[in-house]
Amino acid sequence: MEWTEVIVLVISFIVLLLAGVPISFSIGIATLSTMLLSIDSLPALTTVAQRMATGIDSFALLAIPFFILSGLLMSRGGIARRLIDFAKVLVGRLPGGLAFVNILAAMFFGAISGSAAAAAAAIGGFMTPLMNKEGYSTGYSAAVNVTSSTTGLLIPPSNILIVYSLASGGVSIAALFIAGYLPGFLVGLSLMLVAGIIAWKKGYHGSRDRYNIKQAIFRFLDALPSLMLIVIVIGGIIAGYFTATEGSAIAVLYTFILSVLIYHEVKWKELPQVLLDTVSTTAIVMLLIGTSMGMSWIMSYANIPQTITASLISLSSNKIIILLIINLILLFVGTFMDMTPAVLIFTPIFLPIVTALGIHPIHFGIIMVLNLCIGLCTPPVGAVLFIGCGIANTTIPKMIKPLLPLYAAMILALMLVTYFPQISLWLPRLFGY
Repeated sequence: MEWTEVIVLVISFIVLLLAGVPISFSIGIATLSTMLLSIDSLPALTTVAQRMATGIDSFALLAIPFFILSGLLMSRGGIARRLIDFAKVLVGRLPGGLAFVNILAAMFFGAISGSAAAAAAAIGGFMTPLMNKEGYSTGYSAAVNVTSSTTGLLIPPSNILIVYSLASGGVSIAALFIAGYLPGFLVGLSLMLVAGIIAWKKGYHGSRDRYNIKQAIFRFLDALPSLMLIVIVIGGIIAGYFTATEGSAIAVLYTFILSVLIYHEVKWKELPQVLLDTVSTTAIVMLLIGTSMGMSWIMSYANIPQTITASLISLSSNKIIILLIINLILLFVGTFMDMTPAVLIFTPIFLPIVTALGIHPIHFGIIMVLNLCIGLCTPPVGAVLFIGCGIANTTIPKMIKPLLPLYAAMILALMLVTYFPQISLWLPRLFGY
């Protein structure tokens, strides 16, 4: 391995990020700069372009724009409000119940949309003003919204699990989807545990709303069509009726019928803007994937993954220690890098290490995504953190203190998922994956 190439790749990437260059351009320029050390400019440019095009030439990635579109339709289609109303029936009357409602509704919405950003915007838009009205501090309301929104990246469908499947060389998307359920629920329950303790200490009471049996049944039936999307899409993928990509198209059709034709929350005149937002978001994601695949190739060309693998294994052959080191690295990476490039760049580095230690690729995929979920809630680059901050009309310093115990809950869940592989692997094995 040429250490000069490694130094140029790392330093140019960090300098560009610190200079405020968008991450996709930072990755692409750093990759090209490194390649220019060993080959002429024209072959270097051609190779980078070729690797970017090859990186996004995957049928599985077609699921991403469909899930983005379905998520946008859900966030505007009244689905979030119905899920919140149903969650209030289930847990709203408990002490600190509105925090529980926020967490549970985010889990429901995330399980349908697969987007942390959409969950933070849709659920937070309803719950933050409601929690503030009931006496919860703005910082705490925003902190609960931000952390709970990440559960949708573990509970399927999840775009980032599709990206991991691509980066890992073809781990089953269906198996990854199934594997995400228990870890996602574990994160949600951990957040609820902390929210319950805070409610007890702060004296937060439950919702004053009271529901009789008839009202509770109505709330459930009102939310049922939204919840059925999980059964239809994930159930169809698991049963083998269609692939994840086909399932994403079915999700768009279902949410279109629900939001436009049944609920009438999305007007026909709004659809062009929804499609435009979908194209814009998809373009950003695909550019990130393309440039990240280029960087992954140059890292492989420079033998960086092999060297890091040998170095880590030489430090210790203890699985517990190696996993702890990888977790610490990923937690650090998640504070300044978006999930998509992080998965595409670091999966080829760490996956050979963990598979050499006997760790299943599905298990490691869940570990990686959970690590990076914590990064989404962490300054200075946490995308969901800034969305939650904007929705609550507050500042990051006001959120840091209430965020700390919720961070602790997520890290506890991460440690359990890391060292108890059955949490991730029990359901995939049950379904024969």
